[in-house]
Amino acid sequence: MAIIRVKNLLIRTYIGFNPEELVNKQDVIINLEIDADIPKNALDSDEPDGIYDYKTVTKNVISLVQEGRFKLLEVLTQKILDLIMEDKKVKWARVEVDKPHALRFAESVSVVMKAKQ
Repeated sequence: MAIIRVKNLLIRTYIGFNPEELVNKQDVIINLEIDADIPKNALDSDEPDGIYDYKTVTKNVISLVQEGRFKLLEVLTQKILDLIMEDKKVKWARVEVDKPHALRFAESVSVVMKAKQ
């Protein structure tokens, strides 16, 4: 077992439902925690055979977010979590998505969601 963390992934997307948010991309910051098994043979051989591919899942998350349009931060967070949970090597995952400057006097607003197999 290993916890893989992807920290502060900064991506621009359409997020929100106010008129200006529907036409202007905004930054979101994504943090992932993924619990995945590491096969013993990968640890013994120092070869990537059978390991959880965090590079590929990160690319898929980037693609999902950049190409999507989301009114709700909750929907974006759930879609990312669903994408991660598609891989059967994942035992559980936690996704946090921040929307900087969403509120006037706050640095950001975030939504956290978790799932397990």
